[in-house]
Amino acid sequence: MRGAGRALLVLVLSLGFALSPGLSGGFAGLSPVQFPLVHAFWPAQPLPAAFAIWGPIFLLLIAGAGYGLWRHRRDAEWQAMRLPLAVSLGLGVFWIAVANSAPLAATVMIIFMAAAATDALLRAPRSPWAGAPVGLYAGWLTAAGAVAVAATLSGYGVMSPQAAALLLLAGLGAIAALVLWHRPRALSYAAAVGWAFGGVILANLPVRNLPVIALCAALLVLLAALALRPRSA
Repeated sequence: MRGAGRALLVLVLSLGFALSPGLSGGFAGLSPVQFPLVHAFWPAQPLPAAFAIWGPIFLLLIAGAGYGLWRHRRDAEWQAMRLPLAVSLGLGVFWIAVANSAPLAATVMIIFMAAAATDALLRAPRSPWAGAPVGLYAGWLTAAGAVAVAATLSGYGVMSPQAAALLLLAGLGAIAALVLWHRPRALSYAAAVGWAFGGVILANLPVRNLPVIALCAALLVLLAALALRPRSA
C-alpha cells in the first residue's frame, strides 16, 4: 500500500482500536481465574487505576494519525513508521476479544503488538505528532506485555508470582533502557513505562513487597536518567 492509502489505514485502525473495548464488551485486565493456577495477587500488575492511560493513548493515536493523513500522507519518514504501526493496531483491534476468552493467545498477541509498535517508534520521524503518540503506545504495550507474560508464567505454574514479577519487571527495564538508548529523548515512551512502574509500586505498597518496590524504584531512576540525558551523550 502506497501514498495516502497507508496513512488512511493507520487512521482507520486507530479508530477501530479505540472503539474495540466497547465493541468487545469491555476489558478489566487478565483475571487469575482464567489460568489453571489461581493466585490472589500478581506483584507485576499495576494498580487498576493505571490502566486509565489507555484513554490518552487512544486520543493521541487518532490525533497523530489524522494529522499525518492531513499533512504528511506521502512523507517518506512517516511512511516508514506506518507499516509496523498498522500491524500493531490491526492486532489490537481484536486483542480484547481474544483476551476475554484466551489469555495465552492474548499474551502472544500483545508481545507482537509491542514489538511492532516499538519498531514503529524507532522508525518514527522527530515530529511530536508522530513520536509522542507512538512512544506512549509502544511504552505501555511493552509494559503490558511484561505483565501478561508474568501472569502467564505464574498462572501455568512455571514460577511463583513473585519470581515472575521480578524477572519480567527487570526485563521490562532492560528493554526500555535499550529503546531509550537508541531513541534518545523519547519522553512519551519513558513516561508510559515509568507510569507502569509507578502503578506496580502503588499496588505493592499495601503488602509491603519491598523487593518489587525497590526494583521498580531503581528502574524509574534509570529511565529518567536515560530519557533526560544530553543528546550528545
